[in-house]
Amino acid sequence: MATQTDTLSQIYATSLYELAEDAGGRDKIMEIADELEQVCNLLQEDRQFREMLFSPVIDASRRAGALERIFGNRVTDLVLRFLIILNRKGRLGHLESIQAAFDQMVQIAFGRIEVDVITALEIDDEARNRIGERIKQALGKEPVMHSFTDPSIIGGVRLRIGDEMIDGSVATRLRRMGAALQKRGSQDIRSEIGRYLEDGA
Repeated sequence: MATQTDTLSQIYATSLYELAEDAGGRDKIMEIADELEQVCNLLQEDRQFREMLFSPVIDASRRAGALERIFGNRVTDLVLRFLIILNRKGRLGHLESIQAAFDQMVQIAFGRIEVDVITALEIDDEARNRIGERIKQALGKEPVMHSFTDPSIIGGVRLRIGDEMIDGSVATRLRRMGAALQKRGSQDIRSEIGRYLEDGA
């Protein structure tokens, strides 16, 4: 889901983007973007990792050692050094908004767009690719898709693109159908009353 960015996060994201560009151009930028996303996903999913990253009782040197042990063979040296710099400067709390700002820069530079795909059940790769192709044709941009499940939508697909929600879920269609039937019913009643009044006039 979308994360808000701030000026400080944008400054750090810009610095990392420029370092990645110098280190290998587009391919390196995309690699860094993927690694930042993986780190932030771990941050959201693993409570112990989140506590280690943000706990005020763990000093910077101990945390730096933990970061090296966790990510030494899992991310590029550039991302690891960036995490250690954020740790040293007490800026790890901005990591998620830095990732969001970095991703925005990638989207602008390479014509990509973030899309949350919400379905009642998990979808397979074929369905993801089909949805992605339709989005690409409609918007002219390469979609970066994030899949979520929400059983309450019953079926169909709900898309969140930036601040806009495109709702094609069965639950929403049923609500609209019910509202249309209610509206039609009240219109029919008003029509009957009108005819009755005219006949009695």
